[in-house]
Amino acid sequence: MSNEIGRILVVDDNRMNRVKLSISLEGQGHQVELAEDGGQALALLKQQDFDAVLLDIVMPGMDGFQVLEKMKADPDLRDIPVIVISALDEIDSAVRCIEDGAEDYLPKPFNAVLLRARLHASLQKKKLRDLEKAYLRQEMTLRQNEKLATLGKLSAGMAHELNNPAAAVQRGAAQLQAALDDMKQVHLGLADQELTPAQLQALLDMDRLAQASARQRPEPDDLSGSAALERSDREAEMESWLESKGVNRPWDFAPSLVSIGISLGDLQALGADFNAGQLTSLVDWVHCTYNISMMVDEIGIGAGRISELVRALKSYTYLDQAPLQSVDIHRGLDDTLVILRSKLKTGVAVRREYASDLPHIQAYGSELNQVWTNLIDNAIDALLAEDNPVDAPTITLRTSQQGEFVIVEVEDNGPGIPAAALPRLFDPFFTTKPPGKGSGLGLNTSHNIIVQKHKGKIDVESQPGRTRFLVRLPIHPNLGGNNA
Repeated sequence: MSNEIGRILVVDDNRMNRVKLSISLEGQGHQVELAEDGGQALALLKQQDFDAVLLDIVMPGMDGFQVLEKMKADPDLRDIPVIVISALDEIDSAVRCIEDGAEDYLPKPFNAVLLRARLHASLQKKKLRDLEKAYLRQEMTLRQNEKLATLGKLSAGMAHELNNPAAAVQRGAAQLQAALDDMKQVHLGLADQELTPAQLQALLDMDRLAQASARQRPEPDDLSGSAALERSDREAEMESWLESKGVNRPWDFAPSLVSIGISLGDLQALGADFNAGQLTSLVDWVHCTYNISMMVDEIGIGAGRISELVRALKSYTYLDQAPLQSVDIHRGLDDTLVILRSKLKTGVAVRREYASDLPHIQAYGSELNQVWTNLIDNAIDALLAEDNPVDAPTITLRTSQQGEFVIVEVEDNGPGIPAAALPRLFDPFFTTKPPGKGSGLGLNTSHNIIVQKHKGKIDVESQPGRTRFLVRLPIHPNLGGNNA
């Protein structure tokens, strides 16, 4: 039998007992420290690292029962094995020590061979516990790194998504200030024109038309080649007519008038009722109104987009909310899609096939969103892989209810997962991605969240052209006190 060598603390108020134990233990190769009472023992345990404690029960001041109780109540000391060696050869004392957390109980005078065997077993257990804790610490570090890596990717995507509307708001605000300055000048010029009531009414009608058109204007990409050419011809025609009527800056006004929907015939009708100065003030007013309304609308759209992204991010993380709560699966999936939108813009379509009456479930919402992120992000990577021959890469999100379970499916039409990899897909550190592209912890983390934390089930089936992850979650799981 191989001998486990350790650092041993002997606690006994009898000097001869301490010396005898010390000689025996040092002869086996152990390092030994001595304490003559409970207080001294606890002080040494706080100052130094020990692999085992040999503890007497009957001692003045703090007895062995109290020392044992304090050790097991201290997170830093509770894993140190304690072997009680006592002259109290009573079954009640032995039972109490074992119940209080002692590893073993030996009567005095102790049998050296038996003590050696019991100490060897205790040191082996301690070594295994230390290895287990080291593994758990390493795994927690790796999982935290995985979370941070995921957070980094999501943050980069969100920064990109927020940058566009934020830039639009900033640009629109700067342009709006300039447009308002122009509008002041137009207003002063219009006041000098002494318009009749009929002319003022025509001005107000065109003002309302300009505001409505600003909210409904087509995007430049919405115009086909022929439509763009036709628009250009209309602008040129209108510019020529305005110039012929003595209107200043006709090249500025013509595009706005065409965008508003005013035709050359409409202008010609107005021209009969307005002189050149009045007509200039009229089209300048309408031009400014259209631009201001358009900028206000752009600022509103940009601010709304920012608000939507912030709301989705807050909902995604369940910020300021209890960990366990009533969770809307559909909202979690949709928030995840918002977070991953920058990756989806690369050409991946998403199809939602949501059950109309899907119930909310009791769950840890932020952790479920981590699962949806892993599954959808993996699907995107598979669809964008170089070996994916699909012309229309698509992710399908499907939900349903089966009895007391909610079913969530994440399906893609990518190249599929190799059959040999399927049995190991949820193993830690296993990945089908190229080196440097994945840690192998995403699906393992997802499996733990679904199976261990939510008492659910996650399965996968795959073939070329169709990979489907199927998640089963109980609607009313018994999660009370589950802090895993």
